[in-house]
Amino acid sequence: MERKYIISIDMGGTKILGSIINSKEGIVARYKRSTKVQKTKVKKVDFAETLFTIVSELIFSSKIPESQIKAICLGIPGSVNPHTGKIGIAPNLNIKNYNIKEKLQKYTQIPVLIENDVNLASLGIQNFGYGIDKKNMLVVFVGTGIGGGLIFNSKLYRGSTYFAGEIGHIEIMKNGPLCGCGKRGCFEALASRTAIVKNIVSDVKLGKKSVISKLVKENIPIKSKALLNAINSEDKLVSRHIAEACETIGLVLANLNNLLNLEIIVLGGGVIEALHAFMIPKIRLAFKNHSLVSSAKGVRVVATKLGDDAALYGGIALAEEFLGIKV
Repeated sequence: MERKYIISIDMGGTKILGSIINSKEGIVARYKRSTKVQKTKVKKVDFAETLFTIVSELIFSSKIPESQIKAICLGIPGSVNPHTGKIGIAPNLNIKNYNIKEKLQKYTQIPVLIENDVNLASLGIQNFGYGIDKKNMLVVFVGTGIGGGLIFNSKLYRGSTYFAGEIGHIEIMKNGPLCGCGKRGCFEALASRTAIVKNIVSDVKLGKKSVISKLVKENIPIKSKALLNAINSEDKLVSRHIAEACETIGLVLANLNNLLNLEIIVLGGGVIEALHAFMIPKIRLAFKNHSLVSSAKGVRVVATKLGDDAALYGGIALAEEFLGIKV
């Protein structure tokens, strides 16, 4: 019997992760590279070409015949319509009103599916992670931005216009920092890695001491690993800003749980994966402090055990939902 696979690609604001995967063997081929976001107007065809290059490299490196690849599943950090294949807006990729399904389908016969990246991760966690036995779950990924996914009664909730889960753009500070979406004071603008780093850089430029001052002076991008190294070095400046982000994350999660009365909240993304030992206890404490006692009772707040692979595994469920294909 011929083995079946899908290609799952997670387009993050910082990195692109790709895989060939199925439910029995897991990930059999991987791809990873930095995301290159053009600062000027994006040439829409370039994005499809980039994705097709990734697809081709995965197939070539795995030596799996293309006939055994049953779908290409894309996770996009922004608003998408999974039925039409159109990206409404993906601020961290500088993409707006772009039909990626239509464009990519010109390069390949393999069916193309798209979903919001954290929705896709939610499907992965629901079917392969902590969500297997849970009916009502919130998934929040903290990285370049902040995204959310909602599982209600064991089904992904996309909303009436496929915009549900945009937790990063809840406004929590009037006239706060400018967000990539154009609003001010969004959750993402206060507690994402981008926001944390922006605050650290601002303090370093004011003359405050930190072990990452050299990175700031040399204009080297500060990624999650650098933040972890600073935490391990007991850097007070970095610790304070990350602790402040944890307080904000816990506050937002508590308010959402007061509304939704969830079973489990699963956290992921690059920041959580790197710093979970430091962040999760602080987020749990803030969550407890800001929650209604009855609402918080029995709710688990955990870091995903799938890590960055959550969205890759989510492609398996997406292919079954939209194509009726089990791999």
